[in-house]
Amino acid sequence: MRRILILAVVALCAVAGARAQDGVEVPFVTTPDHVTLAMLQLAGVTPRDRVIDLGSGDGRIVITAAKRFGASGLGVEIVPDLVARSREHAERAGVSKRARFAEQDLFKTDLGDATVITMYLLPEVNLQLRPRLLELKPGTRIVSHDWDMGDWRPDRTVTLAVPQKTVGREKLSRLHRWVVPARMAGTWCAGDGSSLTVKQHYQYVEATLVRRSETTDWGGRLDGALLRLVGPGPGRTLVAGAVDGDRLVLPSTEHGLPRAWNRAAAGQSTCTAATRP
Repeated sequence: MRRILILAVVALCAVAGARAQDGVEVPFVTTPDHVTLAMLQLAGVTPRDRVIDLGSGDGRIVITAAKRFGASGLGVEIVPDLVARSREHAERAGVSKRARFAEQDLFKTDLGDATVITMYLLPEVNLQLRPRLLELKPGTRIVSHDWDMGDWRPDRTVTLAVPQKTVGREKLSRLHRWVVPARMAGTWCAGDGSSLTVKQHYQYVEATLVRRSETTDWGGRLDGALLRLVGPGPGRTLVAGAVDGDRLVLPSTEHGLPRAWNRAAAGQSTCTAATRP
């Protein structure tokens, strides 16, 4: 596997000139149009979205997002000629007001207003970006062409045939999609003294519920801020829950669980019933 990866990186660098991003050489490899379209479809782009393409090359992803989906976007590219070319393409496509391009290092780019991040970078660059991506607003969608993000497993992967592909032996492209999960790890308390202690590994969670001296273990996952938990025993599923910062709301009361939960203070592992007047 290591040999294959090294050969792939060498092949990428041979295809086009490399771009320095915070000390890492990132080659520019053109993304075929049907792959560009599939990336945006996989992200579920709509006119309400703000797309940021990291390493935007000739600008086609941001321009397509604006022209085909009505989104606004920013392409981040370190090579001046590619930025100039992207702006010309956006002008010709009639989307220059919605598709902007900046000549800057992707590691120094403010990603805070993005609802969608797209990228076609190298594996080590993805891993360097991963901590920043996980800090984005829950529900932000990320789509990467070919390369994954280590042990942060994608929520979905799509494989496309790319007969004209010049990188690697396979004439295929793999598109990976993640949704940034809410941060849930820790203890949550309800007003009746119930506690929910959560261990989190990216979008996957394990929760221990302590209620009325009874302890049960639950498992589940996060889709952005939406929590789905499965309880012990067949058919015991808590379908809905929403995380909003330090608040957790469980609309379903099928199992008699409290609706409103608050994140416990740091270091707090047990919960007490709220005092009522």
